[in-house]
Amino acid sequence: MLKLFKNLGKKEWGMVLVCIFFIVGQVWLDLKMPDYMSEITILVQTEGSEMKNILLNGGYMMACAFGSLIASIIVGYVAANIAAVFSRNTRRKLFSKVTDLAIQDVKQFSTSSLITRTTNDITQVEMLIAMGLQLLIKAPITAFWAITKILNKSWQWSMITAIAVIVLLTVIGILMIIVLPRFKIVQKLTDKMNGVTRENLTGIRVVRAFNAEKYQEEKFEEVNKSLTNQQLFNQKKFAILSPVMYMVMYGLTLAIYTVGAYLIRDAALSSKLALFGDMIVFSSYAMQVIMSFLMLAMIFMILPRASVSAKRINEVLDTTLKIEDGTEIKETSEVGTVEFKNVSFKYPDAEEYLLKNISFKANKGETVAFIGSTGSGKSTLINLVPRFYDVTEGEVLVDGINVKEYKQEELHNKIGYVPQKAVMFHGTVSSNVTYGENGREKITEDKMKEAIRVAQATDFVEKMDDKYLSHIAQGGTNISGGQKQRLAIARAIARDPEIYIFDDSFSALDYKTDSILRHELKKYTKDATSLIVAQRIGTILNADKIIVLDRGKCVGMGTHKELLKNCEIYKEIAYSQVTKEELDNA
Repeated sequence: MLKLFKNLGKKEWGMVLVCIFFIVGQVWLDLKMPDYMSEITILVQTEGSEMKNILLNGGYMMACAFGSLIASIIVGYVAANIAAVFSRNTRRKLFSKVTDLAIQDVKQFSTSSLITRTTNDITQVEMLIAMGLQLLIKAPITAFWAITKILNKSWQWSMITAIAVIVLLTVIGILMIIVLPRFKIVQKLTDKMNGVTRENLTGIRVVRAFNAEKYQEEKFEEVNKSLTNQQLFNQKKFAILSPVMYMVMYGLTLAIYTVGAYLIRDAALSSKLALFGDMIVFSSYAMQVIMSFLMLAMIFMILPRASVSAKRINEVLDTTLKIEDGTEIKETSEVGTVEFKNVSFKYPDAEEYLLKNISFKANKGETVAFIGSTGSGKSTLINLVPRFYDVTEGEVLVDGINVKEYKQEELHNKIGYVPQKAVMFHGTVSSNVTYGENGREKITEDKMKEAIRVAQATDFVEKMDDKYLSHIAQGGTNISGGQKQRLAIARAIARDPEIYIFDDSFSALDYKTDSILRHELKKYTKDATSLIVAQRIGTILNADKIIVLDRGKCVGMGTHKELLKNCEIYKEIAYSQVTKEELDNA
């Protein structure tokens, strides 16, 4: 929990000191009122007292109450401000950390859990800060100050107050032991519920197509019921606290007055009035002590969940980055080259290698294609170039330098990446194509339009209502799969990179568009290196080098014609898609 407070700046710590100052003032004013109340009680009971003295003390009490109100308002405002700034800084830091996490780390936490940690968990800690600055500081100060004022009044009253406090603390302690572990379960169930909701929304078309609405509702209901039951358990346990508090509070008042009645009865006549005044003051201060612990109890209701949330936030913030930036880049004469040297790879905690001893080199201007059966490791292989994963053995070189030596920003500036599943962001056609930085000049409007033209997207973009400023929904849900792929390809082209990576990026295109696009792309990217993962033979026929993968191993390398002669697996893939006559004439 304390580690998170590093997200507060010097200004916020200054505001914390302001809070403490006004809280101390508020406590002093609150504890001053019983003194005036005692004075009024004595004046009322004393013969010959003047009304102006009673009114004067009453005025002082009103002034103290008003001053306490003003201090409370200031503290509330400042505390809310501090909590909001903390929340903003922590969200920013957490978002930045998640952005830097390796893909395997994101999968380890799960997307739904990371969303919960960035939203719900931070809100829990924010609530604790907003209330804690007011109550957590005020309660112990009030309790200590009130106790010092009543200790010398009567040992009997002090003993009764001590017993009441012990009963209160015992109940709070037992509740904490019972409830704290349950809050960890609540947050995990919240993650799970977010996951089910997200899954349902993402796959809504499939859900409707298969009439699986009831199945999804039952799935959600199961998680929702578990979360509800867990929350009910926690709230029922905390519900015990309120009646116990009031029972102790009223029981303490009754005990003070009962003991006070005996003390006054047995006291000398001259001491009775003073003792009566002390009893009034003591009961007021005793209530302040109990109210202090009541305030602490309110914090204890929030603290367990907030502490669990803080731990979950710190789990992400403390995660060691598995893919770290390199330190320096040496000068190199190579440009646009990609080389794999005896590369083997397996996923973390996996027993078997997914890629085994892969070696090849793509020179500037060359097109290298990868083909193979599903699960052969094609996408994994090219994901090693931008360092979405790091190799287990061997080296991946870009421009003759190991990718691990690059700063990631510098490495990514050399690459134009088109993923297997085209990703569109909420915005416009223009903002999606000019997305991100390329480390050089800004992507101009002309450059953007040229990239769209090469990607064969001009026709459908020009037909949209606002053309290049037309709205694109999150995930590109308002355009087709083929349109998304073409815009994703245009995004990579607009960066004008040294190396293009196409991860099965032509699969949603019809054969005619595919052929035209590749023809235009070849002309436009003649000085760049292209790495293409493909399922269709037609996409890679003219590649300078085709690498055939089977179960993570390279079983063939060469041109289309060379592989037809000497690679059985390539021949099988080719003949399963195209007739022998068409291949011979290709």
